[in-house]
Amino acid sequence: MNKPATIDFTTVTHLPIAAAQAPALHDLVPGEARDSLLAVQDALRRELPLGPLAIYEAGGGSCSVVPPDLLSRSKITVVDIDEDQVRNNTYAHEAILGDVQAYRFGQETFDLVICYNVIEHLPHVDAALLNFRDALKRGGMILIGAPNPRSLSGVVTKYSPHWFHVWFYRNIRGIKEAGLPGEPPFPTFFHPLVTLPRLEAFAAASGLEMIYRREVESPRYPEMRRRKPLLAALVDAGAAVLNAVFPRGTDVRRGDYHVILRKR
Repeated sequence: MNKPATIDFTTVTHLPIAAAQAPALHDLVPGEARDSLLAVQDALRRELPLGPLAIYEAGGGSCSVVPPDLLSRSKITVVDIDEDQVRNNTYAHEAILGDVQAYRFGQETFDLVICYNVIEHLPHVDAALLNFRDALKRGGMILIGAPNPRSLSGVVTKYSPHWFHVWFYRNIRGIKEAGLPGEPPFPTFFHPLVTLPRLEAFAAASGLEMIYRREVESPRYPEMRRRKPLLAALVDAGAAVLNAVFPRGTDVRRGDYHVILRKR
């Protein structure tokens, strides 16, 4: 995960080839987010070329959303600004300490750029997206997963203090190491381009077409229903009231989205 910052140095760690073959997929509870991520992985299998792949994970940290069958034929390059995340990475061929907003690769280097749960932490999302586009081969793709800032969870995340995020991760999600060095949650910015319609418009103006788009219920909801059913019932009831007030078709529980952009 990328913490917001700018640095002027780069550390490159070359890891064994076998490490890139280790599956490190996100452990999502059953629900819309998991279903969408599986659909994204199927789309990548269909759309990516056969043979060896070059994949750039921006803010990749220590886990990957790339399915194992693609990992096994890919050279993975990770750039992350968190030294602990880079050190803990076990699957990349190159793990680079750097800022994805400023770090630039050669033109048409990668088949796929993955930016998963990262852009909400960046103060300069536009710079990062243009760097990703320039590093892509023609027809290459960018996978973005991000929270929806107009959802209930997005509004809470945007306007609550960071200590509350840490408390939520530790006491509601049960992640006791949350907030320790190299561990989420990380501070959020919610640049305007994190909003899905603005992201889509910026992508279109930058030579990127959106070939997959899906808004999903935040995985925090099924997690709460499993771990804290009473609290989840209260939150679900509040969300239902808000949905009744807002225009038809609105669901404030759709707190995340997945998109795939393809370079024209």
